[in-house]
Amino acid sequence: MDWTLDKEFETPEGVVRWRVLGSGDPVVLVHGTPYSSFLWRDIAPALARTRTVFVFDHLGFGQSDQREGQDLSLAAHARNLARLLDHWELSCPSVVAHDIGGAVALRTLLLEERSYQDLTLFDAVSGGEWERGLFQLILEHADVFQQLPDYAHEALVASHMRHATHIGFRPEVLDAFLAPWRGAAGQAAFYRQYRQIRQADTAAYEHLLGGMSLPVRLIWGREDRILPPQYATWLHARIPHAELHWVEGAGHLLQEDAPGQLSAHLTAGFASQK
Repeated sequence: MDWTLDKEFETPEGVVRWRVLGSGDPVVLVHGTPYSSFLWRDIAPALARTRTVFVFDHLGFGQSDQREGQDLSLAAHARNLARLLDHWELSCPSVVAHDIGGAVALRTLLLEERSYQDLTLFDAVSGGEWERGLFQLILEHADVFQQLPDYAHEALVASHMRHATHIGFRPEVLDAFLAPWRGAAGQAAFYRQYRQIRQADTAAYEHLLGGMSLPVRLIWGREDRILPPQYATWLHARIPHAELHWVEGAGHLLQEDAPGQLSAHLTAGFASQK
């Protein structure tokens, strides 16, 4: 499955690779962990029929640079997104964000003070108590996880990814998501990024959520086991004017479980703009 990011942007911590598709009003797609922009392989071309679509891999993920010593915190990812927006000369794009991409997009808006035309968050880390489950175990025991035999590490990552989808992956799709995390370098990179993602980086902007005035849309899979529906209602309570849409029969990865429904939401426009 060919998904190549053909452009490069140099950051202080390494190269971020990116790609642009289509023409029209700009929209930026922000992925989460432990995935990459490959998640957008069906969504980006659909949006590109009428929009200019920007996709990229966070530093430490996918086709972007992975190396020891990188700052891969949510705060660092937000600084890099702000740099990318400046590099692309996008003063007010639409932004669509998933998983930790939600926290990155919110930090970029609220703390890095970049402007968006509108913001869509789906099955996204945003705030509250989200250090839980496997994520919390990795935070507490990163050194132990890094010592797993390669077969055990790959089995753990594959199982974690399967847990995020309600309907399951095609084998070639799961293989593409696993590829950046294989081998000694990939295993080190996997735990490197997880141990730097902290709840403190979302707590820093929670008090600003209620002051957001731009159009906001929340979309959530009813069967999300990574960030269950209460995380959607938590966020909706703090951004009262936001639209909230549920996708039945879908888990954390709407791009895999319900790409058609997700595309329909993303192309429908906001109720406040109709």
